[in-house]
Amino acid sequence: MAIRDREMIEKDLGAADAAVGDALAGVGHEILADARHALEDRRQSDAEAVHTYRKTMKRWRALLRLLTPFVGEDGQHLRRQARDFAHEFAGARDLQGALDALTDLAAADGLPLTTPVAAIRRRLEEAKRAAESSTLNEERRRRLTTALNAAALALECWPLERIVFSALARELARTYRQTRRAIPKDWARARPEALHELRKKVVAHRYQMELVEPLWPRMTKVWVSEAQRLRDRLGHHHDLEMLKAFAAPDQPAAPWRELILPAMASRQGVHIEEAARLAGRLFAERPKAFAARIEALWESQHRR
Repeated sequence: MAIRDREMIEKDLGAADAAVGDALAGVGHEILADARHALEDRRQSDAEAVHTYRKTMKRWRALLRLLTPFVGEDGQHLRRQARDFAHEFAGARDLQGALDALTDLAAADGLPLTTPVAAIRRRLEEAKRAAESSTLNEERRRRLTTALNAAALALECWPLERIVFSALARELARTYRQTRRAIPKDWARARPEALHELRKKVVAHRYQMELVEPLWPRMTKVWVSEAQRLRDRLGHHHDLEMLKAFAAPDQPAAPWRELILPAMASRQGVHIEEAARLAGRLFAERPKAFAARIEALWESQHRR
C-alpha cells in the first residue's frame, strides 16, 4: 500500500464519516514508515536513530490508544509491545535526560559558580556512550523492523471503515478525561512518579489532537503548542529527577551531589509552577464539553 502524504490524510479527516477510517489508517501507515526509516537509515548515528524511533513510537502508541476500543486485543497487544520496546532504550534515554537537565540548570543560572559543569557532563557522556554501544545492534534492528512490518499488516486487517467521527470524538475525550484526572490537586506535594504519569498522558493527548487539526487548524495548532509546552515542563522536571538519580552514591555525578541538589529542587519548583498554570488553562473544560466542541467542529465542516 502506498503511504498517503500529509495532504491526503488531512483531506480524508475533513471528509465524510466513511473516510475517517481511511484517514486513521493513513496516519498509522505513515507513522510505521517513519519508524522503519529511522531503523534503516544508516546515515544517522545510533543515538539519532533511537531518538527518532522513540519519538515516532510515541505517536504510534497515542494512535493505538484511540483505535484499541475499535480493534480489541490486537490494539492492546501492539501498545504493550511498543511500550516494551521503548523500555529497552531506557538506559541511554535516562542519561540523555540527565544531560538535558544539566543544560537546563546551567542556562537558568541555577548552579553555583563553584560547580564543575564540564566534569559532570563528561562523566554523564561517558556513561551514555557506554549505554549506547549495545543499544541498536543488528539483531535489535531486525527484531524491531519485523515488529513494525507485523503492525502494518495488522493495520491493514482492522475494520477501521466502521469508525464514525462521533465515536472518534468520544475516544479523544476519553484521553482528555484521563489526562485531566491525572492533574494533581496539590502540585507542590505531587510525587515525581505522578507527574511522570501525567506527562505520558499529556504526550498521548498532544499527538491525538494533531489528528483533528484539519477541522480547526488555527485553534488546534495553538492547542497542540500549549500541550507541547506542558509536556516540556513536565519533561524538564523528570530530567532533573534523572540527574538526581545519577548523583546518588556510586553514580557518575555523585561527587557533586551536595552542590547540585539545591539548584535542582529550585528549578523543579519553577517547572511545576509553570506546568500547573498551563494545565489549568488547557484542561479547564469538562470532558463532555470538550467532546461536544470537537463534534460541533466536525458538523460545521460538513455544513459548508
